[in-house]
Amino acid sequence: MSAPAERPRLSACIIAKDEEARIEACLASLAFCDEIIVVDSHSTDRTAAICAAAGARVVARDWPGFGPQKAFAVSAAAYDWVLCLDADERVSDELRSAIEGVRDAGFPGHAGWSMPRCSQYLGRWIRHGSWYPDLQMRLFDRRRGNWNDAPVHEKVLLEGSVGRLAGDLEHLPYERLDDHLRTIDKYTTLMAESQHARGKRAGVHHLVFNPLARFLKFYVLRLGFLEGWRGFLLACLAAHYVRLKYAKLLALSRPDEVRMREKD
Repeated sequence: MSAPAERPRLSACIIAKDEEARIEACLASLAFCDEIIVVDSHSTDRTAAICAAAGARVVARDWPGFGPQKAFAVSAAAYDWVLCLDADERVSDELRSAIEGVRDAGFPGHAGWSMPRCSQYLGRWIRHGSWYPDLQMRLFDRRRGNWNDAPVHEKVLLEGSVGRLAGDLEHLPYERLDDHLRTIDKYTTLMAESQHARGKRAGVHHLVFNPLARFLKFYVLRLGFLEGWRGFLLACLAAHYVRLKYAKLLALSRPDEVRMREKD
């Protein structure tokens, strides 16, 4: 009788900056991994010290954008199978069981695995609207893929099929409404600059129709109204995100038009 194959080793990869309030819960949820690597963008709080005390390998690195930072963390991992989390996320007990199940079987049949992400917002877990199930592909074989170089809304580019795990990846993104508004302002700037660099342009119609479509998708089509006032607020903020992104892209596009007129 042949000996059973050795269970694949698993590296957990986290990116962080100034996350002392949330990083400990994230690390604790990853205790089943063989290694935890944290790429820290020069935190000014106790983030790096907390990670080191928990046994994580901490690498300090300048911030190049979400995609490149996550790709670096994956490349620096000791093992080929990686589980990638943000500091404001944690693996639920059910998701941990699902991951360990496919790991014990040798990660059969797929190059990566996706999982539903459930976010908490102003004291409630949101399970309707565009926020759920919010599938995230976070467990994968780095020999067959890695994160793209997008500065925001990055994703894994993978060669091979993707399975789906049961159990939620828990996400605690915002403590207060003003945290959410600051993130929207930051991310819409990054998105507008990225799209402008790729040659995309915006018109006034984008500011009128696209936000409305986003609101209806979140609140009506994806049943966001079942979340009560939080659902309505999130639908409004989703529309605000779209409007602000296109407003910034429109503003970036106008200098191009001025230069073209000057050439004429």
